[in-house]
Amino acid sequence: MKIFNLQQAKVAVIGAGTMGIGIAQLAAMNGHTTYIFDLDIEKTKTAFSQLRIQLEKRVQLGKMTQASVDTTLGNIQVVADLQQLANADLIIEAVVEKKEVKQSLFQQLAEICSKTTIFASNTSSISITAIASGISQSERVVGLHFFNPAPVMKLVEIVKGLKTLPEIAEALAVLMQSWHKVPVMAKSTPGFIVNRVARPYYAEAFRALQENVSSPEQLDFILRECGGFAMGACELTDLIGQDVNFSVTQSVYQEFFYEPRYRPSLVQKELVDAGCYGRKSSQGFYDYRQEKRRPEYILPALKPELSTSVKVQISGQWLHDTGLIQRLKNTSSVNSVQIQSEIDKILIDDMAVMLTQGQSVMIEYPQEKVVLMDWLANATTAKAVVLTASPRCTTADCDKVSQLFAALGVTSIWVKDHPALFVMRSIAMLVNEACEAVLHGIATEQDIDAAMKYGVNYPQGPFQWAAQIGATQILTTLENLYRLYGEERYRPSLYLRKKVALQSVKKSQDVETQTLKQAG
Repeated sequence: MKIFNLQQAKVAVIGAGTMGIGIAQLAAMNGHTTYIFDLDIEKTKTAFSQLRIQLEKRVQLGKMTQASVDTTLGNIQVVADLQQLANADLIIEAVVEKKEVKQSLFQQLAEICSKTTIFASNTSSISITAIASGISQSERVVGLHFFNPAPVMKLVEIVKGLKTLPEIAEALAVLMQSWHKVPVMAKSTPGFIVNRVARPYYAEAFRALQENVSSPEQLDFILRECGGFAMGACELTDLIGQDVNFSVTQSVYQEFFYEPRYRPSLVQKELVDAGCYGRKSSQGFYDYRQEKRRPEYILPALKPELSTSVKVQISGQWLHDTGLIQRLKNTSSVNSVQIQSEIDKILIDDMAVMLTQGQSVMIEYPQEKVVLMDWLANATTAKAVVLTASPRCTTADCDKVSQLFAALGVTSIWVKDHPALFVMRSIAMLVNEACEAVLHGIATEQDIDAAMKYGVNYPQGPFQWAAQIGATQILTTLENLYRLYGEERYRPSLYLRKKVALQSVKKSQDVETQTLKQAG
């Protein structure tokens, strides 16, 4: 078995765009002799000059020493001919996202470089197996997917094609760690980890817009302030570029032979058809032509608190959301009593407030006074909660619920009936997609969690959500969505079903063990 040690590797980067020059900067800053090549030599020289300016600014800000800048720039060599890359140990391509271009490039390099030179593609979605086909020693072709901007973003996806040597992937993981990155391993599949697992975040937001239950500005507010996401789906796709995001969705959908989970959205297609690409075109879901984007979501004013102490019964244990229950118990104007029950409810007179499990409040509770609430990422500090009421609930009933939450300092956002609402629905679908990826051997639970936290800045990984909320709660939510919609996109993963079954077995065993201890 060949051992690959890349700590002293000569690195070549092909493509002098934003990503390419960022990768070259990384390699050079970490002490590697670094070559950079682009078909347009003037573009390469300009990119190198801009890098010098950026690094000099870092010196002025006290974020980098002049000696470090000089060493970094001294490690970079601009080359005008592929032949000058003959001695490179690791070549990273960051060229146009077309399989044929990447294949042709590596085929040329295979004729120039040593048979041990590693060819790494920075592709975000093209099959590494496909890129490697037709290249001599295809086992040395690997995916090395950086996230933009490469010097800043921590995550790097290391993608193994069908023939990629495991030793090469491991050596790259060690190298990325030495570059202070977070490497994760993935098997070559459309979208790899991040661009695959993230698809439901956009898809479910666009579905809510298509079903006319929310607006972009309200939806983004909910995902940020209630869900804990750094950005809502609408503002995030405006930043990425609606055309870019739509193209990736189409690619993943087609590459998976039109799997319904990845079906593109007509809402996004309409934006793309209109040339509303987001920030870069000054118009997307939002209008960026003014200093402050429009429209803006204004949180409704808090309802006045009840003049007298409100009595509530807390039914069940609320293990998934102890913060909310503790908040209720600590509020002087709320007189709460907790009662034993297998069902988690907050009872206010003849009304029941429950965490959504994917039900339709209109279809399933037409004759009951039921209010379903969305998931709160941090119920201890939440300033708003999303609620929907059954048809039997009157305006006065809803006001009582609003006043109860107002006593906690929480504003109620009332929305139309939408199964699983917004945050719980997004999380359930993200968990389900992550489960499918593990089921098919694409990546481990740990690597998927790391990828989603460091690649798209999620507050936590899908499996961490599953542990916090409960895998059973996630499964029930998906089963209800699947039943209500009758669409394959909501089909619960077999991996998730098995996970819940194993947890049930373990729980039973723990009970038996505890019973035996008490008996003994």
